[in-house]
Amino acid sequence: MSRHVPTFVVIGGGFSGTAVAAQLLRRGRPARVLLVNRFGPMGRGVAYGTPIEAHVLNVPAGGMSALPDDADHFVRWARTRDDSIRSDSYVSRGIYGEYLEALLRESEHHAPRAARLERLVGVARDVEPRPEGDSAVVVFAGARIVADFVVLALGNYSPANPAAVGTEFYETDRYVRDPWIRGALDVVRPNESVLMLGTGLTMMDIALDLSRRGVRLPLFAVSRHGLLPREHRPGPSPAAGPLPAGFDSPPRSVARYTRLLRRDAVARAESGGDWRDTVAAARAVAPALWSGLTADERGRFLRHLRPWWDVHRHRSAPVTARAIEKMLVSGDLSVRAARVLGYRPVAGEVEVTIRPRGSTETVRVHVDRVVNCTGPSSDVRRIGDPLLDALLGRALVRPDPFGLGIETAADGAVLDAAGRPSRTLYCVGPLLKADRWEATAVPELRGLAARLAERLLP
Repeated sequence: MSRHVPTFVVIGGGFSGTAVAAQLLRRGRPARVLLVNRFGPMGRGVAYGTPIEAHVLNVPAGGMSALPDDADHFVRWARTRDDSIRSDSYVSRGIYGEYLEALLRESEHHAPRAARLERLVGVARDVEPRPEGDSAVVVFAGARIVADFVVLALGNYSPANPAAVGTEFYETDRYVRDPWIRGALDVVRPNESVLMLGTGLTMMDIALDLSRRGVRLPLFAVSRHGLLPREHRPGPSPAAGPLPAGFDSPPRSVARYTRLLRRDAVARAESGGDWRDTVAAARAVAPALWSGLTADERGRFLRHLRPWWDVHRHRSAPVTARAIEKMLVSGDLSVRAARVLGYRPVAGEVEVTIRPRGSTETVRVHVDRVVNCTGPSSDVRRIGDPLLDALLGRALVRPDPFGLGIETAADGAVLDAAGRPSRTLYCVGPLLKADRWEATAVPELRGLAARLAERLLP
């Protein structure tokens, strides 16, 4: 009697899906792995599909290996293309996309004969659990695939449209909802003026792109706090070390953690260290700290401290920071802390009403285009993805109340609406932010992918 070869359908061809597929192939076990991508080559996703050289990784090459047990894997591969690349180099995102494609080919080449990878370009529309409960059917347009395990590696979704008056403006070509969609910025013509919503890493990349395209300067960028990402320190980062004792003791509150982090940052600076080491140490224990917070404390963090954490945690590459600083100093980029209140078409332009932070007065800005740089949406109830809508309709997933993703068990099994872990449906990627907080960057995702592959294919 032939041995059953399990079928894995991994939905999502960005980093998370590619890493899971590669790890399954590397397990050395018989397996059929179907990696599903909506469009384009595998491994690119949204993050690594850009062809623009100025769009570089915001993590040094030494921290970007897709394999948790081989820290230099990416650097070795990159040096075959350019021997000047070092572990502290910031390489282009396009090159990293090529690396992920190469990782798949390498994993496929070294996999045993009974393990095979199938690449499928298509859109999964539903997952139907089979009556026995130990498998499911993944539904595509014109195809149905039976899987022993389904992995949701859905990556990042387009930004949400900010609440404002006159949101019918969002249906016009003067608004770019997702600048990472290939060709989305082509509607912006030379010498047109642009307002960017958001002042994070996306804004920095898009500002450099728009400037290269010859738009009218200055570019404008607004966000509630007007905060820009801090800069990575040049050169390799030393090991951050653990946080001091006390973080695992009650009371588990945002206010207490903030005091401890500030105290630790000061102590490190006084001993010749750097605040970045405090952030790195906190990042390592963030999932445990997050899971220990009550819903009220999580809400308090998201309302009051998230912007400050984000700009210190999600830092920019030095070359990007210098380019943006040059634009700020020259006046080619203007950043304001303000809230967008509404939009109104005026004589071929759009009038954007904003209220500067701390003011009761409003300001009207006239621009040709508005580009949403607020970052990916994670509220599965509002994303509008057919697959997520189907899973919600079947009560197979439980949304996080804060719109951060979906709730899962410790091993990545998706919880249904009643809180029961699935036997067939698992998740890896940014939607795990709901339970782990740190689930958006390569160092965390590569570990999650490896552990999930080990769990599903022991």
